[in-house]
Amino acid sequence: MIGAGVFAAFGPAARAAGTGLLVGLAIAALIAYCNATSSAQLAAVYPTSGGTYVYGRERLGDWFGFTAGWGFVVGKTASCAAMALTFAAYAIPGHALVQRLVAVVAVLALAAVNYRGVTKTALLTRILVAATLVALAVLVVGVGVGGGASAAHLGGWSAVTSGGPYGILQSAGLLFFAFAGYARIATLGEEVRDPQRTIPRAIPTALGIVVVVYAVVGVAALLAAGPDRLAAAVAPLAEAVTDAGAGGLSPVVRVGAALASLGALLALIAGIGRTSLAMARNGDLPRWLDAVHPRYRVPHHAELALAVVVSLLVLGADLRGVIGFSSFGVLVYYGVANASAFTQPATDRRWPRALQVLGLVGCLTLVVTLPCPSVLAGVLLFTVGLAGRFLILRRRAGTGA
Repeated sequence: MIGAGVFAAFGPAARAAGTGLLVGLAIAALIAYCNATSSAQLAAVYPTSGGTYVYGRERLGDWFGFTAGWGFVVGKTASCAAMALTFAAYAIPGHALVQRLVAVVAVLALAAVNYRGVTKTALLTRILVAATLVALAVLVVGVGVGGGASAAHLGGWSAVTSGGPYGILQSAGLLFFAFAGYARIATLGEEVRDPQRTIPRAIPTALGIVVVVYAVVGVAALLAAGPDRLAAAVAPLAEAVTDAGAGGLSPVVRVGAALASLGALLALIAGIGRTSLAMARNGDLPRWLDAVHPRYRVPHHAELALAVVVSLLVLGADLRGVIGFSSFGVLVYYGVANASAFTQPATDRRWPRALQVLGLVGCLTLVVTLPCPSVLAGVLLFTVGLAGRFLILRRRAGTGA
């Protein structure tokens, strides 16, 4: 979870809710916990790759499985664009067009790396997490010693409520983006000792650690820059450390953000390619995408298509838009996970149904309170995906295929 999202999401969240983003952070964490417990409960019964795409098909039917898979693919594709834009914003301060071109180069370069079957290793993951934590620690220390931080920047209660309930919920939906990765714990049931005891302990512990880190970073950034400057900043955490009077530490924050973004982008390209491969093999995406490279054993058609789509998003969308759209797709994905877990019998149940109801209602609430352009784009793409599947199935039925 601790990665590039924390460097990107505070700016859009501050624009939505001001200092109330801290309340949004708590809401996002609660919904993430509900989603993760649902995923864990399902993973224990269906220990196979595919996540909610599989769970939805098994518990609710093919259409729900497709909806979850489609939400994952389109949402994480937007995440790729967000990671590329975040990398460029922190690595190359300057003109927006130059940053976009640099972001496209990063997408194409990492797609080429993935094409050869090279993904994040456990060692690289540890290095990237360490670099991220160092950068965040430097931010907090810089805010503490720089002399520019002030409680006045928080703005008092009026700043907390400036966005109203709608703004706070929108900030929660945007900050949900920064929690990406929490449910991966739930898929490890076949690989850990005593999973029935270990996984239920690991999920809240991991979420708790991340919430504390994000809360400390959020408070530090608000003390240093205030919500208005965070909202307007292209690289909000670099802006915060500079405004705190510790601009000399800004390069450390920028390097940490750039490394975290590249690592996240590398993992996302691999994950989306393999989910697209699984969906194509089931006929839920064009069959052209199910090709596997004979030498490198990667879904090269899927990854090439992904690189093209992400490059177009990078050139045409802004960071707030792609974060919002990513959250839309992923929240739909986890909404299906909560609904799937709700249908499980008592023998498979590890958490009370109330958590699944709260998770489902929370996901749907955050979806509809995201920025309007993200909601409209999400509704449009889900309509296209579902209509496309309907037409394909109808044609197959007509031809007897």
